Amino acid sequence: MNSLLLFGLVGLPLLAGPLAALADRSHRRLAAAVAGLAMLGGLLALALLAPPVFAGETLVATISWLPEWNLDFALRLDGLGLLFVLLIDGIGLLIVLYALYYLPEDEGLGRFYSLLLAFAGGMVGVVLAENLLLMLLFWEVTSLTSFLLIAYKWKDQETRIAARMALAVTTGGGLALLAGLLLLGDMAGSFALTDVLAAGGRVRSDPRYPVMLLLVLAGAFTKSAQFPFHFWLPNAMAAPTPASAYLHSATMVKAGVFLLARLYPALSGTDMWFWLVTGTGSITFLLGAYLALLRHDFKGLLAYSTISHLGLITLLLGLSTPLAPVAAIFHIINHAVFKASLFMVAGIVDHEAGTRDMRRLSGLRRLMPETTTLAVLAAGAMAGVPFLNGFLSKEMFFAETVTLSGSLRWLMPAVATVGGVLAVAYSARFINDVFLGPPPTDLPRTPSEPARLMRVPVEILVFIVVAVGLVPQLVVAPLLEAASSAVLGRPVAGLDLAVWHGFNPAVFMSIVALGGGLVYFWRRERVFSIADRWGGLISGPAGFERVYNGIALASRWLTARLAPAGAASQIAWMAVLTLLLAGTAFIESGGAWLGPRAIEAPAVVDAVAVLLLLVGAGAVVRLGTRPLAAVIALSALGLGVVLAFVRLAAPDLALTQAAVELASVLLLVLALRWLPGVSKVADPPARRLRDAGLAGVFGLGVAGLVLAMLSRPLDTISGWHAANSLGAGHGSNIVNVILVDFRGFDTLGEVAVLAMAALGVAALLAGPVRPPEPSASPPLMLAMLSQPLLPLALAVAAFLFLRGHDAPGGGFVAGLVVALALALRPLAGGAVPGPD
Repeated sequence: MNSLLLFGLVGLPLLAGPLAALADRSHRRLAAAVAGLAMLGGLLALALLAPPVFAGETLVATISWLPEWNLDFALRLDGLGLLFVLLIDGIGLLIVLYALYYLPEDEGLGRFYSLLLAFAGGMVGVVLAENLLLMLLFWEVTSLTSFLLIAYKWKDQETRIAARMALAVTTGGGLALLAGLLLLGDMAGSFALTDVLAAGGRVRSDPRYPVMLLLVLAGAFTKSAQFPFHFWLPNAMAAPTPASAYLHSATMVKAGVFLLARLYPALSGTDMWFWLVTGTGSITFLLGAYLALLRHDFKGLLAYSTISHLGLITLLLGLSTPLAPVAAIFHIINHAVFKASLFMVAGIVDHEAGTRDMRRLSGLRRLMPETTTLAVLAAGAMAGVPFLNGFLSKEMFFAETVTLSGSLRWLMPAVATVGGVLAVAYSARFINDVFLGPPPTDLPRTPSEPARLMRVPVEILVFIVVAVGLVPQLVVAPLLEAASSAVLGRPVAGLDLAVWHGFNPAVFMSIVALGGGLVYFWRRERVFSIADRWGGLISGPAGFERVYNGIALASRWLTARLAPAGAASQIAWMAVLTLLLAGTAFIESGGAWLGPRAIEAPAVVDAVAVLLLLVGAGAVVRLGTRPLAAVIALSALGLGVVLAFVRLAAPDLALTQAAVELASVLLLVLALRWLPGVSKVADPPARRLRDAGLAGVFGLGVAGLVLAMLSRPLDTISGWHAANSLGAGHGSNIVNVILVDFRGFDTLGEVAVLAMAALGVAALLAGPVRPPEPSASPPLMLAMLSQPLLPLALAVAAFLFLRGHDAPGGGFVAGLVVALALALRPLAGGAVPGPD
């Protein structure tokens, strides 16, 4: 039962997404009901799974998927996973209700819900994955779906730039994470998360630990917008506000800090971890808070504040003091609640007033008193005001910084206090500029309170903000202990969530932060003037576009220098690079060319056949300026290869090669009339000498490689396939059994590649290209024979397809036979080449 519920947590939102899109065709409220039920179903399943998790158990469910690759579809639910699933589904349920009233009638609510549910399913997969590779798979799902959410209003150019920026940064980090997790799994001896967390000592002592840690941190830092990858997150506010509220609070940007928390037992405890994680978190904490005050768009302010709070969480996970990870988990909870409510408040203001520019807004408390109350409480939690949830985790943060020794005993409390000052300042600006002051006079619309149900999600979240701030032991302590125990790998000791701990350094730091933040806000105009003058030069979109365009220009310049003469020069450079790589490998192998195995002399008939093939290849090259003659020579060369396969007792390959050759000849003949004329101008002697030298060296290199392989004993798996083809694959045609059964995924990939190539060719041919009119009528005999050829080819193809499992044939050659008949029809209809 537990396993079914675990898989349901992931599968429910993924399955409900298409249903929500279909339901929207009937009514938008039906789409909202489908999406809401998916989130609610996840919460109910989580409630059934929660009791054993709170008792300290870790639930694991596994389905064998690709055991050869150490990849199982395995899920685990411990305290940390339970916390994140609660945030994902709980806040997701509120977002579904909020979006119903926020998004206008003409914006396709079903499309939004389908993307939101796919994103939620990816996030649940990330936090529940028991296998590192499965986690990475879901990680990329969140990157793709977040890109689609950010690009929801894709007709706007700035939106497209923001989405592309987010995708470029997060997928780049995903590639680094892929390499890091592969290294981590190899170092731990397993990709199962349970084994990895238990092998922390071996991982940290491995000489590859620094490289692996850098790669994993690159993935986490890009996802959670840590410096210097922070620039993409503020621009992600181009997404609709419901998506922003979800991404910035409970889901995507939390994936990076989740990864740090999840791998904390295996990776933490080293100086490298401390300096990299703490240092990056500190810079991000201060930089995000400083930039938040300077934004005139209140969604931009909230976005930069998200960066700052993510830096705070990262900093805490790097400190490695006894309760620093607990404080990090506590702040993940508190930030998700107050930031989701603040983004929803921002969306309400934008929805009602028609602008997000705080320079145009003021005095909304008179027009929107209930929304103002909710905003003040949520912003107070963000600033760390007493009796609200943000105050408690900020106090724990301050308390942990003063426990350090040495110079850090003064540096980290200073960093924490300065960050607290800035947090108060930008929170004060949000409340002052939007809700206080004189009534607004220059707004696109006259604001008023929104629909009652649109405000309900904010009220629920703000109630949690206040409840946690007043009675934390009752509301959040069990959840915090369960999640923190999963991060630490042991029960939490010394956790005290009292609202008042007496006068201590953390209290004085809070007083300084509150007072200093109000003073800094009061003197903010000077900072604004400097930022308005110089801030545009380092803005995220501008910087990203400069880098993007610079890379494109550099690529074009390098391509023009390396391949000025077209395809021939590009092939030459590829040949040179291949020779250099091969030469390097040969030198590193010790220069041993031939192995101990004696090479048998070829039979006379084989030598003659090879000589004829060489002559045919030379004829193809020599006749290159006469297309039709070159095609005929090429077909003769291909038939020689068919005979070689027959000689080597490979009937399947011979049959396939014959069909490929016939199809290729027909296609080439049909294409001759579209090809431009071949230049008769000879290449310069220097280029001909270069090409001849490269061809000779390359040919000798391939021949040497063949000799090196033939002179060494080979331990192949052909015997295993021969022994298991009939018993395991139920077919006596070993080649086809390998393709269909033993290597079915390879065949599937090849089919997908061919299908994509066919779509590309179809797109290229879809333009206004018209072939020249035929110069003569088609031969009568050919036209008459082509009529019965297609049904006959279909019968032969069916015969080859059905016998392929036990005799030469199969689906591939059957398809080629049909293609031959289809390609012959236009040739018989008059599309014949002109004279050579």
